[in-house]
Amino acid sequence: MNEKVEQFFSKPSKWQEEYQKLRAIILECGLDEDYKWMHPCYTFENKNIVLIHGFKEYCAVLFHKGALLKDPEGILIQQTENVQAARQIRFTNVQDIAQKEAILKAYVKEAIEVEKSGLEVEFKPNTEYSVAEELQHKFDEMPALKEAFEELTPGRQRAYLLHFSAPKQSKTRVARVEKYMQHILDGKGLNDE
Repeated sequence: MNEKVEQFFSKPSKWQEEYQKLRAIILECGLDEDYKWMHPCYTFENKNIVLIHGFKEYCAVLFHKGALLKDPEGILIQQTENVQAARQIRFTNVQDIAQKEAILKAYVKEAIEVEKSGLEVEFKPNTEYSVAEELQHKFDEMPALKEAFEELTPGRQRAYLLHFSAPKQSKTRVARVEKYMQHILDGKGLNDE
């Protein structure tokens, strides 16, 4: 038993009954239970398959390589346009989960097969993301910043590019770049401490 997983499931939540049902279904598929990204995560041979999480309007299972699943039921959802690999199945009540139990098990089993096969999601190259003008100015002023940025992992680069380009106002983009310059220079990602 993982203590953090037990704490997650015992903590009062709007989705407590739904979480328990999802947990039981997923564990019946033979996955190992772990705790990652502050959520119960289910793995096969230490490879992430699916996790359980909740939001205000729904709870969900998130398939880490959901983009590779066939989705014959048409129920996989891409959270945002920038999410490339993961896909969710969302639920709003325990009855919905019970009705989709066989489907959910089939999706979990397919996700395990995808992992066994070694298939990988082809990520869009970071060159397809635009560099905010404000970030480019800082790169021009400080070559060391550009060099440090290029040393970051592709995922960290992508997170910064999306974060910096999101605001509509230039002054907000400037503030974001300035706030994270030291993080980049230190080789840290957007959410690293």
